[in-house]
Amino acid sequence: MNKKLSNLLSFLHAIAPDHLQEDYDNAGLITGHRDMEISGVLVCLDAIEEVIDEAISLNCNVVIAHHPIVFRGLKRFNGSNYVERTVIKAIKHDIAIFAIHTNLDNVYQNGVNAMISNKIGLINTEILSPLADIKHNDMPVGAGMLGYLPAPMKTDQFLHHLKTQMDLRVVKHTAICKDEIHKVAVCGGSGSFLLKQAKISNADIFVTSDFKYHEYFDADRTIIIADIGHFESEKYTIDLLYDLIMNNFSTFATHYTKIVTNPIKYFY
Repeated sequence: MNKKLSNLLSFLHAIAPDHLQEDYDNAGLITGHRDMEISGVLVCLDAIEEVIDEAISLNCNVVIAHHPIVFRGLKRFNGSNYVERTVIKAIKHDIAIFAIHTNLDNVYQNGVNAMISNKIGLINTEILSPLADIKHNDMPVGAGMLGYLPAPMKTDQFLHHLKTQMDLRVVKHTAICKDEIHKVAVCGGSGSFLLKQAKISNADIFVTSDFKYHEYFDADRTIIIADIGHFESEKYTIDLLYDLIMNNFSTFATHYTKIVTNPIKYFY
């Protein structure tokens, strides 16, 4: 019974219901059907073609990803791009792809931003931009998270701490306008839309990714923006999902992808 995909999807839905995803998102079951029996699960950030190949080699017929491989409707399936090739291969090999994206970003417990906050040691956390009158498991939901370091750190010390805890090669940041860091705002993935709220909340630093050049000027020497990279900000989501599944399902094998799906490379 526990090997039915429907049971796993119900479990994940209880953690991050589909209705909490943003309007532009496409979280949910993208390929496959709920009644299929699970032979194995592969957890990843991006369900690209190489990850489907990995799933095939591991005899996994379910791929749990953070990012949906399909965001918009596909008009043709002729393999002309990586999205089409991935979907074709998944369907051909009877592999279900399930994405748990902004709905996982928006939950307070067991969510992406809670994971980042825990990694960098924040306490007394709260949702940075809560959704009015919406709760999940009696907890607020919304975008980003706000919290405190147990004790203030010198800014350069905090940046080193951030780099170590998040296993970063580099931290892009705006001008050092704070001598110490105590109050920290975070948002996994693209977070520039939350800068105004981070400033209103009097955060010393905003840890996120995907800022555009001119958006950095909006820090305006009132807050430090630390852009750590999209993949880097969310890579521990794989750990989060892997642990949740491993700790609650024992009737099938769960695997952690070995494919680094970050499309951005660094030359030093």
